[in-house]
Amino acid sequence: MYDFHCHSTLSDGDMLPIEMVRRMAVLGYSTMAISDHVDATNLGEIIPAVNRLKKSASLFGVRLLCGVEITHVPPEEIPGTAREAKEMGADIVLVHGETIVEPVAPGTNHAAVSCRDVDILAHPGLLSREDAQTAAEHEIYLELTSRNGHNRANGHIVSLGRELGCELIVQSDAHEPRDLLDKQARWMVARGAGLTEEESIRVLSPDRTLFTRF
Repeated sequence: MYDFHCHSTLSDGDMLPIEMVRRMAVLGYSTMAISDHVDATNLGEIIPAVNRLKKSASLFGVRLLCGVEITHVPPEEIPGTAREAKEMGADIVLVHGETIVEPVAPGTNHAAVSCRDVDILAHPGLLSREDAQTAAEHEIYLELTSRNGHNRANGHIVSLGRELGCELIVQSDAHEPRDLLDKQARWMVARGAGLTEEESIRVLSPDRTLFTRF
C-alpha cells in the first residue's frame, strides 16, 4: 500500500512524523511520503527534516519519501517553487489543487500540470478537460482523495481520467490518526469515486513504474 499525501506537525497535522510512519506501518503501508504544506518560507526547514527521518522509517519497514505540497502559492511561482523543492532534496512534489472548498487561485491546476517537476495534482476540484489532457501528456497523477470536502469532485476526476487516460492515485490527505486509510477504506474510496472493480485494483496496486519514479 502507498500514500504520498500525509501531513505532520511540520505543518498542520496532529502527528509527529515518526508517529505517522509507525501508524502506517501497522496498517500495512510499505511506501509513503510525508508531504507537508510549503511555500517560499518553509521549504528549507521541512525538506531536511523529513529526509532525516528516512532511516528511522526503514526500521519500521517503511520506505519514506520526502514530499511537499505546494499550497496557495501564486500560479506564476509554482514552477520555480517545484524546481527549488526538487533541488533541495524533495523526492516528490504535490500541488494543492483547485479544490471546491478552498479559495485556491484560478490557474493553479494549469500551472501544476504544465510543470515537469510536479508529480501529483492533489484534489483538483472541477479540473478542466484541457488541463486533464495536459496532466495525461506529462504523466502527472490526479488524486482521488478521502478528505472531507475535497472528495466531492472525485467522480469528476474519474470521468475525465477514464476518458483521457490520466494516471489516478488514491490518497488520504491525512492530518490526524483517524484520517489514515486501511486496506478496506482505500478500496471504498476508489469504488465510491466511480472506478470499476478492475480499475480500482489497478489504481490501488499500481505497477512498479509508480514507485521507481520517485
